[in-house]
Amino acid sequence: MHLLDESATLSIGERLAKALPDRLTIHLIGDLGAGKTTLCRGLLRGLGYLGKVKSPTYTLVEPYKDSRIVVYHFDFYRFTDANEFLEAGLDEYFEGSGIRLVEWPERAQPFLPEADLEIRLQIDSGGGRTLTLLPLSPEGRKCLQNLDSS
Repeated sequence: MHLLDESATLSIGERLAKALPDRLTIHLIGDLGAGKTTLCRGLLRGLGYLGKVKSPTYTLVEPYKDSRIVVYHFDFYRFTDANEFLEAGLDEYFEGSGIRLVEWPERAQPFLPEADLEIRLQIDSGGGRTLTLLPLSPEGRKCLQNLDSS
């Protein structure tokens, strides 16, 4: 899917929010500036969260509990070693219900749990972004079916 601009990225995030189950792990793949945090902002807005949404580059995780589902937004860009994931105790966030949005998931491998849904954002040379949604579990497939029907 082609996303023309920031508002299109926010919009698909809002639509995705309406399709979410109570538990899902989403890996966000893309270069710096590809729109990963913008998509997360749209998703949180779609869940009813009205506060500020920032990239958790320095905090590693930002919890959002004011929406209809608890959302944990992770950013592992600063990891220099995947063991930092375990040392920070972040594996505990992947137990129980909630939505986990993970930027730079490859930097926490092999410790990071598998994704239910992978979202790829690629900057297009002509402007805008290309969005690819890959379901990787039954929950991920159900989420995309819900998205298609909305």
